[in-house]
Amino acid sequence: MTEVATARRSRITPEREAELYAAVLDLLGEVGYDALTMDAVAARTRSSKATLYRQWGGKAELVVKAMHHSKRGSLGDADTGSLRGDLRAFVLRDDDCAIEQNSALMRGMGAAMHANPDLLRAFREMIILPERDEFRKAAQRAIDRGEIRADNPALDYVLHMMIGAFAARQLIDELLPTQAFLLAYIDAVVLPALGAPVT
Repeated sequence: MTEVATARRSRITPEREAELYAAVLDLLGEVGYDALTMDAVAARTRSSKATLYRQWGGKAELVVKAMHHSKRGSLGDADTGSLRGDLRAFVLRDDDCAIEQNSALMRGMGAAMHANPDLLRAFREMIILPERDEFRKAAQRAIDRGEIRADNPALDYVLHMMIGAFAARQLIDELLPTQAFLLAYIDAVVLPALGAPVT
């Protein structure tokens, strides 16, 4: 299926693909997932709806691909020499403006994912599972360096902790997540749970 999707998308230049993804995210922010239509994307991007379906198969894949495309950098590639450094680099890849936009996007997508199995499946496959694998790579480097123990039960919950902090900040504190908040959270919660050095 991945090969088929890659073949479908190979007809569009990377620049055009980036333009389409940016338009999708703009529309998503304006109207939300449920009201976003392939007709609206086609009109906004001066594309044919048939082209969009041929390239992405449907709305769920297009939206999640657009979200994935907007990610900056990868935790798995951020080998700073310490787990703390890797996690900090992961947070610092986005400035506060991007974090705020991502937070708004995720709030809007939460309900939509529960009501749309195709969207939830695409989101898990293209966003959640790769993120989980990135955290596992960083954790394995930390294990190999002797920073954390391989049998620490908190290892299975690092992504839960990070997503939880990101999602719950506004609910609990009525504040948006920021770099400063997430960095403090890593030092106060994630690293101690893993038994990793905080300095």
